[in-house]
Amino acid sequence: MNPARRSRSNEPAGRAPEVGPWAIALVLLKVGTLAFGGPAAHVALMRRELVERRRWIDEQSFFRMFAACNLVPGPSSTELAIFLGYRLAGWSGLLLSGALFILPAMLLMLGFGWVYVHFGASTLLQAILVGVRPVVVGIVAWAVVDLGRRLVVEVPLGMLAATVCALSLLGANPILLLLGGGGAWLAVSLGWERLRGAGGVASALLPLLSSSWVGGASWPKLMVIFLTFLKLGSVAYGSGYVLFALLHAEFVQGLHWLSEQQLVDAVAIGQVTPGPVFTTATFLGYLFGGVPGGLLATLGIFLPGFAAVPLLDRIDRLVQTHRRVRTLLSGVNMAALGLIGAVGIQLGLASLHDGWAALSAAVTLLVLLRFPLAAPALVAAGVALGLLLRA
Repeated sequence: MNPARRSRSNEPAGRAPEVGPWAIALVLLKVGTLAFGGPAAHVALMRRELVERRRWIDEQSFFRMFAACNLVPGPSSTELAIFLGYRLAGWSGLLLSGALFILPAMLLMLGFGWVYVHFGASTLLQAILVGVRPVVVGIVAWAVVDLGRRLVVEVPLGMLAATVCALSLLGANPILLLLGGGGAWLAVSLGWERLRGAGGVASALLPLLSSSWVGGASWPKLMVIFLTFLKLGSVAYGSGYVLFALLHAEFVQGLHWLSEQQLVDAVAIGQVTPGPVFTTATFLGYLFGGVPGGLLATLGIFLPGFAAVPLLDRIDRLVQTHRRVRTLLSGVNMAALGLIGAVGIQLGLASLHDGWAALSAAVTLLVLLRFPLAAPALVAAGVALGLLLRA
């Protein structure tokens, strides 16, 4: 049965007729083109277009769907776009909605990648990046504060996040830290005795999760790009900012394909484009392998989200009915928070070289605490500051 029809079985009479896949996909193309400011802006514009203007879905269902998207790894706002397409127009809606929501940012990132490769050494672009990099540090710091005050509801959770942050700075694998954070909090909550039976399974899985599992010398570079971003899309849980910690571990510390400042530049460019932050993968894929690398990186990072969406209703019911699953997710959230903190410190060490840079990062943090959707405007201000300091 078409999921669009099934989902309407309990809805009140008088609702709009079944939405065609192209209708919902074109609305989400509009959102992906216009929504600057990250997931909060994406969700707000989807709500305005689908709930308020077109009344294709009621508000309670909309926010319940968004909550379900936060239960699985991947970009939550992109998964919401895919989920809305699936709920309203079935499998064709799922594919079209996700693809068109991602498309504008992907094309922009390919263009920015070309500019960065061909003109990155120019004094003008370097001046711009000098002004933007501290703003990125402030944005990541804001993400830590904003998530922390919502997620750290008791002191031991905060201690877990701090521990993960320290271990990450010491070089621990971020994927294992995410898994370990969830397992540690479950252990604290339930007792070690109940977890002994799972130890053998976890030990067997650890080699598969090491940062080198896709790096065989005989593999073509494009396959390394695709599989690495596929792995990151499968484990980037908690926030788009967790992706930056994973990128740092994979491409700065692991493969050595990026410098610290190149990662900061990629994050900065991701902040000034509409659509999902995860299209930073498109930019990096282009740097590593041209247009084919950019396309494969995009496919890899978003593919897990497309695969997870049809299961979201079942995952939501599982979380609601099993306390241990909720406990595990709380630990994973704390590990994600710790990873964001670690990458913020690493980016700060790479970018804050003088008083102007430190002041710029601090002002960015203070402005975002008051105006959470101001990130694109702050990046533009960073561009202006960089040009002013160069003059």
